[in-house]
Amino acid sequence: MDSDQHLYESRSLWADHMDPAAREEALSLVDDELGYTWLSWRGAHLALADVHLPGNTASCGEHRNRQRSGEPASYRYDEALPDSYWLPAARIAWLDDVGLDEAVLFPNFGLLWERRLSSSLPALTANMTAWNRWCAVVQAEGRGRLHPVAHLTLRDPDWLQTELDALASADVRLAMIGAGPVDGRALSHPDHDPMWSAFVDHGVTPVFHVADQIRVFDDCWYPEDPTDDLATATEAVFLWVPPALALTDLILHGVFDRHPGLRFGVVELSSAWVPSFLLMLDGASDFTTRLNGRPVAQLSRRPSEYFLDYVRVSSFSYEDPKQLTDKTGDVFMFCSDYPHSEGTATPLDDYRRMGCDEAAMPGLFHDNVDALLGR
Repeated sequence: MDSDQHLYESRSLWADHMDPAAREEALSLVDDELGYTWLSWRGAHLALADVHLPGNTASCGEHRNRQRSGEPASYRYDEALPDSYWLPAARIAWLDDVGLDEAVLFPNFGLLWERRLSSSLPALTANMTAWNRWCAVVQAEGRGRLHPVAHLTLRDPDWLQTELDALASADVRLAMIGAGPVDGRALSHPDHDPMWSAFVDHGVTPVFHVADQIRVFDDCWYPEDPTDDLATATEAVFLWVPPALALTDLILHGVFDRHPGLRFGVVELSSAWVPSFLLMLDGASDFTTRLNGRPVAQLSRRPSEYFLDYVRVSSFSYEDPKQLTDKTGDVFMFCSDYPHSEGTATPLDDYRRMGCDEAAMPGLFHDNVDALLGR
């Protein structure tokens, strides 16, 4: 089971699956006069849409450089987009070709717009709902082999409850949320307890994934966000910080004691940080408890034990998940990031070259994803 793949959205997905009254807020893919396709909202370009080539990250940079220099696009988006990038049936055929049984499917363009739409909560939730309705279609067409990931925010509790009802009815079991504060509140804030209970009651697992969401560092640390840059170097260096901070907050403030059925996934946010993080998590908790004379909250277990029992982390092959498992424990998941350029079209071979064997490491190759799916 692949814990991290992506499904491209069609040009009209958001409008097609949005309530008619909100369609003026729908995201869309539109072409400019030079043949470049853009993710757009309210007539403004948010991000350049490109067709990734697994293992060829430079192709994205070349596409952007052509656009910056005013040259016509080297390809037409619709002609270059393989069926396996966006059609559920074609993705199943690709799984068969590379020897995979099942895959978790995150959005593609859905990783690029959450922070930019955050000024309008109705627009934010309307576009999330549109994707979530498409997830229900993918789940039905996937025949148990495709596991689409919904897109949720904790900013509107009533809306969240409605979405979780719909997702549970459609058997969609994973949902991407931001690993940052919610309108100034930490994830462990008591106001969020009913929402964590709702995730558990509906059998939906929240997942942190790399995305353009609220930042945990001040904006001064980042360059201005031009629409033609896909990612900032600062964010790439510190991919691990948002989930590490969020999970520290949730663990030390007792959220897992209050909600023992809650699970979390961490995907495409690297994994090499986990051993040192767990060392610091226990060490800092012990030290500050002695220093301050009291813990942050009375916990029934060691902080690291909550992570090991309730959190599962995708680990790229180059991070040596076998060595990480030996150091830390069986919490890691196989992933390809297909079809993104930083991903791979040969996932099983990549892991085998790192000494990872399917029979010897069932947690890496399927059991840990099963745990997040509640199976």
